[in-house]
Amino acid sequence: MSTRDVSFDTLALEPATRENLRSLGYLEMTPIQAASLPPALLGKDLIAQAQTGSGKTAAFALALLANLNPRRFAVQAMVLCPTRELADQVTAEIRRLARAQDNIKVVTLCGGVALRGQRASLEHGAHVVVGTPGRVIDHLERGHLTLEALATLVLDEADRMLDMGFFDDIAKVARQCRRERQTLLFSATYPEGIAKLAQQFMRDPVTVKVEAQSDAVLIEQRFYQVTRTNRFETVAMTLNHFRPISTLAFCNTKQQCRDLVAFLLQQGFNAQALYGELEQRERDQVLAQFANRSCSVLVATDLASRGLDINQLEAVLNVTITPDPQVHVHRIGRTGRAGEQGLAISLASMDEMGSVGKIEQYQKSESVWYERDTLTPTGQGPLLAPMVTLQIAGGRKEKIRPGDVLGALTGPDGGFKREQIGRISVTDFSTFVAVERAVAGEALRKLNAGKVKGRSVRVRFLEP
Repeated sequence: MSTRDVSFDTLALEPATRENLRSLGYLEMTPIQAASLPPALLGKDLIAQAQTGSGKTAAFALALLANLNPRRFAVQAMVLCPTRELADQVTAEIRRLARAQDNIKVVTLCGGVALRGQRASLEHGAHVVVGTPGRVIDHLERGHLTLEALATLVLDEADRMLDMGFFDDIAKVARQCRRERQTLLFSATYPEGIAKLAQQFMRDPVTVKVEAQSDAVLIEQRFYQVTRTNRFETVAMTLNHFRPISTLAFCNTKQQCRDLVAFLLQQGFNAQALYGELEQRERDQVLAQFANRSCSVLVATDLASRGLDINQLEAVLNVTITPDPQVHVHRIGRTGRAGEQGLAISLASMDEMGSVGKIEQYQKSESVWYERDTLTPTGQGPLLAPMVTLQIAGGRKEKIRPGDVLGALTGPDGGFKREQIGRISVTDFSTFVAVERAVAGEALRKLNAGKVKGRSVRVRFLEP
């Protein structure tokens, strides 16, 4: 495929949309965009198989935006996602891609947030809804949400929604949509339930599949043999040897997540756990710290980590081997993105060798094994995250924006350099800002003594 073939200029998009894509750095289509956008823009139903991080969000977002009438204040598109984290990411991406159009309103409907505020947002008129199945059904049953104007239904990460038992919920939502709608289904794998969904709720779907091997050469895979008693110690040895700034460590159970984090904290690492039973407030704090590089190690289960798209992830560490080789490929595919080199380390005991064999068959390559005693410390002192997170008591409800916080820190009263400030994320009731570890104490003092958006604020350290 030539460069011309993968240019967004080959698509039937409005000139303002193409200009916006260029300003956002979208110069060429990714393989999944090149395969799925032409049929999607023609209004065809679509089943697209592609991994997270392949550019699938832009693929369905551009299709649903092209289908919208901005002057009609009714829900014309809906994206169903398995988790709130993914829904938040999808909402942010749709808003970025919609900047070229007239005031497109996107509303997120997920659990962990009061129904009242979401109802008010819907009453003010929304063009696009992004949400989890349970909360969407809640609004439908209460009469807050109506779908008679729906033109596009997107099922994002459909395989994970099926894994989480959402088949009946998806079916319930689909039955309340117009029959003439377009349905776009995106999935990393193709379990039986996908065919069942397609048969019941899609019309002659076009099927496209993009292999997840494009970044494989950028990911160095290393296997180490461990025992049940030295597995956690080997995790610490690995981190002290390679010293990655950000590591996503996968465990097969939430109890193992908790145990490993307790062990790593004792060893002086900045570590946090992410698993299904955390309250939403805790999940927001954990993800904010990992995304802004003030937590070095995020220890997660596969289900909890689904939908995470963390930039510049240096390493993935399989603390235990998954019995599903597709899940293994999905895990390690979190690193080595956007042309960056990635490192994937897997720790396997003798009773996991069968699962390693399945991975070798699936990847059509033999595992490369290294001796555990080659893992020697290569740095001075503990591996500390480069940033520290400050939590400001106030967020979107107080009309705080990232620029307000950045201005308070880099303006005359703050005096910090832009390079000393990292990622700023705003939730409904809190704002998280990353600052370099060396200036964190001074930044805390100045924010507490100064003002953000003309108001005094309360600020505290948010440490793992």
